[in-house]
Amino acid sequence: MDSHIVLISDPRVVAVPVLETGEPLVDLAGVDRVRIDPRKASPGGAWRFVRAALADRLAAAAASLPAGIDLLVVEGFRSPTRQRRYWEGYRSELLAHHPDLSADRLYRLASRWVAPPDVAPHCTGGAVDLTLCDAAGVELDLGTALDATPEQSSGGCFTAAAVPQPGAANRAVLVGALTDVGLVNYPTEWWHWSYGERYWAFGTGARAARYGPVELPARPDPSGGHDVA
Repeated sequence: MDSHIVLISDPRVVAVPVLETGEPLVDLAGVDRVRIDPRKASPGGAWRFVRAALADRLAAAAASLPAGIDLLVVEGFRSPTRQRRYWEGYRSELLAHHPDLSADRLYRLASRWVAPPDVAPHCTGGAVDLTLCDAAGVELDLGTALDATPEQSSGGCFTAAAVPQPGAANRAVLVGALTDVGLVNYPTEWWHWSYGERYWAFGTGARAARYGPVELPARPDPSGGHDVA
């Protein structure tokens, strides 16, 4: 792993203060040129929700994409329970392959692909896993499968990794569109982007994060709005 990559578990990231704005979570369903993938569907549609400012930036990024290409959102908000399940599952997978790992080394290696539950960006509503699709909703090639581990992809999941065409070109389109609207990428996962949470604050030099962990969203406002608790 590139020694210059700062992991989400890095003490400098964990130390970033949070000045919670109370900004609502909003449903991405219906946002123009933002499609919702059901592979990680969660109760109540929670996986479709992100903070309002992130939703605005995703809408702007989608509008900037070349004709015939849309964003495909796989997961936004993630409950702490689901986050811990991902974390424990990947730790177990690593231990099965490397049973002699020290606790510190295991924690660091696991953090390349899953955020520790106490600092997980998805639990704030400020992070999203996404890719690109064509006008028919067919997922494009971005070099590796979304959610491929470093072991499965031989490091190809790292955003800056050299991958074959057309994956490299499509990945560059995604990176350009999301960077231009102020999102920050987690460099070990080309699909993971965030705004407002600790990793974003660290990466941009912001004084504090805007979002801390939030509770599971309630049902969408029956009056027709998209705000959730």
